[in-house]
Amino acid sequence: MAQYQLSINKKSYTVDVDPQMPLLWVIRDVLDMTGTKFGCGMAQCGACTVHLDGVATKTCVLPVSAAVGKQVTTIEGLSAEKLHPIQKAWIDEQVPQCGYCQSGQIMAASAFLTKHPNPTDIEIDTAMQGNICRCGTYQRVRKAIHSAADMMKKEGSGQGGK
Repeated sequence: MAQYQLSINKKSYTVDVDPQMPLLWVIRDVLDMTGTKFGCGMAQCGACTVHLDGVATKTCVLPVSAAVGKQVTTIEGLSAEKLHPIQKAWIDEQVPQCGYCQSGQIMAASAFLTKHPNPTDIEIDTAMQGNICRCGTYQRVRKAIHSAADMMKKEGSGQGGK
């Protein structure tokens, strides 16, 4: 066991865990933030995606030690009001069916939009291919990402609101 200082959702946590424990299990089991999901355990499905210093990162195979000194953002920390443009778009476009993959999808999409504010369909499809949706809502995911990009542009120009 080892002690680690983590910054998650802009709060500091000290955890005493095995150095090889995946960050996912620290977030879910030790810190009881259950919005981030376990899917495959091999970093293939994307259900466990969080932001690590703003980069979409799969946490099911990432040792907790790799998160030390970095800012971790989970779905719980994406927006204090739960009204991030991507979350609004997800609701407006009725993206979820079973919902299991959605937190990972939302985290991947929000990180993608920070670097690609005017995404094409091909860019979205490429960026999101690491996130599997068992229900096949990929068309709605793409539409929601375009919608969120539009909302973010309006907010950035002062025409929208937070």
